[in-house]
Amino acid sequence: MDQSGVLLWVKAEPFIVGALQVPPPSKFSLHYLRKISTYVRTRATEGAYPRLYWSTWRHIACGKLQLAKDLAWLYFEIFDSLAVKTPEERLEWSEILSNCMSEDEVEKQRNQLSVNTLQFLLFLYIQQLNKVSLRTSLIGEEWPSPRNRSQSPDLTEKSSCHNKNWNDYSHQAFVCDHLSDLLELLLDPEQLTASFHSTHSSLVSREAVVALSFLIEGTVSRARKIYPLHELALWQPLHAESGFSRISKTFSFYKLEAWLRACLTGNPFGTSACLKSGKKLAWAHQVEGTTKRAKIACNTHVAPKMHRMVVMSQVYKQTLAKSSDTLVGAHVKIHRCNESFIYLLSPLRSVTIEKCRNSTFVLGPVQTALHLHSCDNVKVIAVCHRLSISSTTDCIFHILTPTRPLILSGNQAVTFAPFHTHYPMLEDHMARTGLATVPNYWDNPMIVCRENCNTSVFRFLPPCEFYVFIIPFEMEGDTTEIPGGLPSAYQKALGQREQKIQIWQKTVKEARLTKDQRKQFQVLVENKFYEWLINTGHRQQLDSLVPPAAGSKQAAG
Repeated sequence: MDQSGVLLWVKAEPFIVGALQVPPPSKFSLHYLRKISTYVRTRATEGAYPRLYWSTWRHIACGKLQLAKDLAWLYFEIFDSLAVKTPEERLEWSEILSNCMSEDEVEKQRNQLSVNTLQFLLFLYIQQLNKVSLRTSLIGEEWPSPRNRSQSPDLTEKSSCHNKNWNDYSHQAFVCDHLSDLLELLLDPEQLTASFHSTHSSLVSREAVVALSFLIEGTVSRARKIYPLHELALWQPLHAESGFSRISKTFSFYKLEAWLRACLTGNPFGTSACLKSGKKLAWAHQVEGTTKRAKIACNTHVAPKMHRMVVMSQVYKQTLAKSSDTLVGAHVKIHRCNESFIYLLSPLRSVTIEKCRNSTFVLGPVQTALHLHSCDNVKVIAVCHRLSISSTTDCIFHILTPTRPLILSGNQAVTFAPFHTHYPMLEDHMARTGLATVPNYWDNPMIVCRENCNTSVFRFLPPCEFYVFIIPFEMEGDTTEIPGGLPSAYQKALGQREQKIQIWQKTVKEARLTKDQRKQFQVLVENKFYEWLINTGHRQQLDSLVPPAAGSKQAAG
């Protein structure tokens, strides 16, 4: 078969979920990663290779790279969350952790964990995706300037892909630009020169190409089936091109690199393909004048399970509620939405909310990462594996999460609060995504940014300001209360408020008002309530729940 029949592309998920949206520690440079690559192989018997145990990584990260232990764990845990595991395995791990009585016990359990060493090295290397380089910043591409307020006229590929984690062109360029480095990182030390470089005769092991499948996959002759990179590279008709020798069971470095470069193409399931040729969904009501620009696209009709994507942009002054197969297991990007209430009540793979303002987002359980960037006055209500936020102002997060929320750079006035709602399918969706109610670290955020901003950027919602959130839709399902309940201070505040209402009702009853007085009193209360609805902005929320006229039914999908 001729090699034009092979298409390879860079996978989106390692970048969307795996690349932390903050410049990486300087010690993740190629120089140090090469040293680690050699070091782990010399300590294969000590839990370093081919599986890297947490205790060994902790020793390398804290002892040799001088990283704080929290940061060392953060990168290890993010990579581990990308591994293919069943929901049952994830729930089992949550249970083990929730039974630990001390930090030492937690550490003991973590010591049992290991990751694929070579893939972990690649994962650390791709953290450079969000590195701020002086050269490009001088050209004006990526200096972390005050937020750009200009409203882009449309959801063009360009505007939506400013975020490198979601820009498949960035992923492809990153891998192509650094392909030699990535391959050298995977070489056995004896295949390298003294200065850690490959030579024309360097040989790449099978394990190294298997590891590279973490980033690259492909297909043959536009077939529907997707293969990991190593299966294609090892496929007999391709041995001549991929440089595989059946005798030495290794690949020629320069042949393999040339073959990869020749076959790498755009990701058919990436964001740009989704926007260009994805299915457009008419989920937003086409209210005259307001939502002409709303765009919702998805690729779920063509994409395999791990590649589902939904991109939603410029929803304005709407309430949009969906529980749909289109959303199940999808990477969701919500972009430039304003003054809206968006409910996505399905199990989701990851969610990125970017450049949104004055809106509320209620999400089904998010299996991996929930990330907010450049948002103002947004409320997010979610169960998620991880929350991270950057460049947000006046946002409030009601979350249930088994990992510490990450405060990246540029945030102001962040409020954390306990998760405070439920919908009938919630516990079922949590089980499907492997998310449990304990441990719950909503109130233990971690500040991860270069300027190491102080803790005054966040606060915890005072119980006196706390109310539960009611999801106003009917669905089938068994969940009838907030999973895991509420922390006692918040439960107590609700109880006291409930008591006040009872006292108030009793007082009204005992006042023995005449029929006319009762009427007058009711009008007064209703006027006050209406005034309050308008002043708090809740009026719009209630109005937008009224279904549209029969002629403009919400589209299925």
